[in-house]
Amino acid sequence: MPIYNSEDFLSAAISSVINQTYKNWELLLIDDKSTDKSLEIVHLFLDKHSNIRFFKNETNQGAAISRNEGIKAAKGGYIAFLDADDLWKPEKLEKQLAFINKEGCDVCFSTYDLINEQGELLNKQVKALTIVDYNKLLKSNYIGNLTGIYNAKTLGKVVSPNLRKRQDWLLWLTAIKKSNKPAQGIQESLAYYRIRKNSMSSNKFNLVKHNYWVYKKGLGFSRVKSMYCMFVFLKEHFFVKSKQTTFTNKI
Repeated sequence: MPIYNSEDFLSAAISSVINQTYKNWELLLIDDKSTDKSLEIVHLFLDKHSNIRFFKNETNQGAAISRNEGIKAAKGGYIAFLDADDLWKPEKLEKQLAFINKEGCDVCFSTYDLINEQGELLNKQVKALTIVDYNKLLKSNYIGNLTGIYNAKTLGKVVSPNLRKRQDWLLWLTAIKKSNKPAQGIQESLAYYRIRKNSMSSNKFNLVKHNYWVYKKGLGFSRVKSMYCMFVFLKEHFFVKSKQTTFTNKI
């Protein structure tokens, strides 16, 4: 869990890990030079939970490097991610690990609900596809990072490239490519993704810009190929992926 000035949401995020029905986990917190009260909140949990470990960047490095510090230090056979403003549902780890063991996949993800900054349901879900192979994921990022798990016992430790944005997409592309098996999605919602003001998710221009750099810098494609992939991405995003978000009747 990378942390940067997350005092408003951090306690709830950490608690959602502590409250997992699956108990054989470790939580690695990596502070990216926060200037708010995030560190005070972290230490409240460190004093009570021996399976929570804390790391601190000397300078602000960004989410990719922070996540990689956690990945390198992780002792477990499976790697999962949670940002400091998102939440896991209590049975998230238990259900995904059971699914992985049953299906024999190396990468697993799930549907997730959208909430606002106050933690209130927006009555929207982003539905997981049942199968996502490398070529499908190349068109658009279909794996919600807060729901993804990969098997480090079979794949080794897959790290994020050092891009400021969308590095999680590249990580899942790498994991699926190494696996030679598609990622498999669970239809049940197992997490809550928080929509925040001025986030990249709400800024379509930034979405396009950063996705272009995934192809150009992250994957090393030529300018022409990157532009072609962006055309495919836009088509996929607006005419296919948009159908993933469904309205619910939850209150």
